[in-house]
Amino acid sequence: MGEGITMETKNAKAIARKVSIAPRKARLVVDLIRGKYIAQAQAILTFTPKVAAPVILKLLNSAVSNAVNNLKLNREQLYVKEVFVNEGLRLKRMFPRAKGSGDMIKKKNQPHYFSNNF
Repeated sequence: MGEGITMETKNAKAIARKVSIAPRKARLVVDLIRGKYIAQAQAILTFTPKVAAPVILKLLNSAVSNAVNNLKLNREQLYVKEVFVNEGLRLKRMFPRAKGSGDMIKKKNQPHYFSNNF
């Protein structure tokens, strides 16, 4: 039986928790940079006029710093392998209504996950 050569890939990760942006809005920005090289992803995030873009850019820079400093990877070879947004805790607030009642408002938070690969 032949033995296959396996190449080990290194991943650098970064997570941002308790970000007060709706997951649906953040996914619009995250879908723009998935699979792109780091320089191209940073350029896209810099000029994207969405509220989630600065948060995701800061998280991307953190993941790149982890890859360069901790794993000694080359910055030019890095690309965004995996990035996704999950739903986190929901803050429950009351909105007053007629006759002393109230409606529940759920403010959504989410964690962002990044994984860079080369």
